[in-house]
Amino acid sequence: MSKPTTVKEYIDAVPDDRRPAFKKLRATIKKHIPKGYTEAMSYGMPGWVVSLKDYPDGYHCKKDTPLPFLSMANQKSFIALYNMGLYADKQVYDWFVKEYPKHSQYKLDMGKSCIRFKKVDDIPYALIAELVTKITAKDWIALYEKEIKK
Repeated sequence: MSKPTTVKEYIDAVPDDRRPAFKKLRATIKKHIPKGYTEAMSYGMPGWVVSLKDYPDGYHCKKDTPLPFLSMANQKSFIALYNMGLYADKQVYDWFVKEYPKHSQYKLDMGKSCIRFKKVDDIPYALIAELVTKITAKDWIALYEKEIKK
């Protein structure tokens, strides 16, 4: 099977038992993400980026690639949410880690920017909605240039 090239193709390929949660997570993000981010396929998964029109320098790893901010993926045993703001902004990271137990009965499972949801019935949508509002596209560009781009 070929790799999905559109968000719709990606979502259509998500297994039936996870698709409703995946769609709800996407809808939550779309509703709350600040203006200035564009939904696109990014690194083979649905995500939100700062377009090359708005940030012509692009991503330092691949200059012709829009600046990634947030992505979501269906992995083998979980749904993943990748939020680069968690990686780059310690205050946002600390806030999220502190808030998570108030929204979920399960232990937080995350890496530097990856939040793993193994129990799709327990995705804390309200917390994710608040998380995505924390960093505007303009603030993300400034934070990216200060903390990541070298």
